[in-house]
Amino acid sequence: MTLLCAAFGALILTSVHTERTTERSRRSHDANMRAIALLARGELASVHAERGVAALQMIDPVGRVVAASPNMRERPPMATFVPREGRLGRTETLCDMPVFAPDCMLVSATLTPRRDGNWIGYAAAPAHPWYVSGRLLGGVLTGSVLLIGFTAAGAYRIVGRALRPVDTIRAQLSKITSTDLGHRVPVPGPRDEIQDLAHAVNETLDLLEAALQRERRFTSDASHDLRSPLTAMRTQMEAALLHPDEADWPVTVATTLDSLQRLQAIVTDLLTLSRLDAGCAGPLKPVDVSDLVARELDHRLQPLTIIRDLEPAVVPGDRIELIRLLTNLLDNAERHAASTVAVSVRTENGQAVLAVSDDGAGIPADERERVFQRFVRRDDARVEDASGTGLGLSIARQIAEQHGGTLTAEDAERGARFVARIPLCHVPAAP
Repeated sequence: MTLLCAAFGALILTSVHTERTTERSRRSHDANMRAIALLARGELASVHAERGVAALQMIDPVGRVVAASPNMRERPPMATFVPREGRLGRTETLCDMPVFAPDCMLVSATLTPRRDGNWIGYAAAPAHPWYVSGRLLGGVLTGSVLLIGFTAAGAYRIVGRALRPVDTIRAQLSKITSTDLGHRVPVPGPRDEIQDLAHAVNETLDLLEAALQRERRFTSDASHDLRSPLTAMRTQMEAALLHPDEADWPVTVATTLDSLQRLQAIVTDLLTLSRLDAGCAGPLKPVDVSDLVARELDHRLQPLTIIRDLEPAVVPGDRIELIRLLTNLLDNAERHAASTVAVSVRTENGQAVLAVSDDGAGIPADERERVFQRFVRRDDARVEDASGTGLGLSIARQIAEQHGGTLTAEDAERGARFVARIPLCHVPAAP
């Protein structure tokens, strides 16, 4: 607004100055023309005054002043410039005239051709300053200051009212700590960007609170599962040391090794989860899931009956991660199967579908989603196999999701059935 006021103020002053200057130039030219008319009739006196001009002189062809206003008597010509070629008039602003110093004068020169030569008439009037007059300048400045002041006050009030919810959001956020994420920022009424910001902040806080709760639950479960083998090893070693002569050291060492193996499996799975959470996936390359399953089954010891039903299915993926997904599903199936494990690979709706089934006790429908949580193990699983970590299915699902797919527990005629779906490689159409 200041720039606009400055521009409009300069435009107003320039326009008025130009108009006033043109008006005074016209008056000076008219005064010259009246003096020239008197000269033509032979009625021009040596002392000649004209209203509307401050000074006047008539100069003959040889440069003598033959007529002048009273204040210019017996003075040299007030100016030396003449109209340009082809023109009869010219106006200049002169600031070095001794009679009117230090004021500037607007001097008009009029050329009059006669038989004896060219006569020059000079008429001078006070030149307007750049601001024309103090009254005009004061009016422009007063109006500009008032307009700028009203604009500043209005902008301050509008912006302050618009940003007041932001200050409220900031104050509420400052109350939130890592141990108390229950606070939420108020959502303002008007539907605008501030309301969208408040919704985004609350959604972010919801995600942070959920993540913190998962982290706390994960830490608690990990501590519990890590403490169990450590406690068992400590108890066994302390009991053996209390009665070293009576202890069966080979059995004690074997039991301790079992606990160490479980501890190592938990730590390995925790490192895998940490890497998956950090998104440290390897480069994705085309992988044939059927070939990967066949190779894995060929290298595994098979105490159970394995039924294969494999179709070619190529997906973009990390081969090592996909092997880990398959291994976890097969280990889970073998752990709970009575006698048979079925593995199938097929393509469906642009996805590779890997299904691993067993003929065990199965999973109740209300627990099919819970088994994918970290460190969750059903009671019967703890009895059947105490070496499990409770992380295998969680790792398998996270690997499937990192490949843009899903892993779910689905209905089966008998036992449990886990199905992983991963998008197939895009094959460009032939030209």
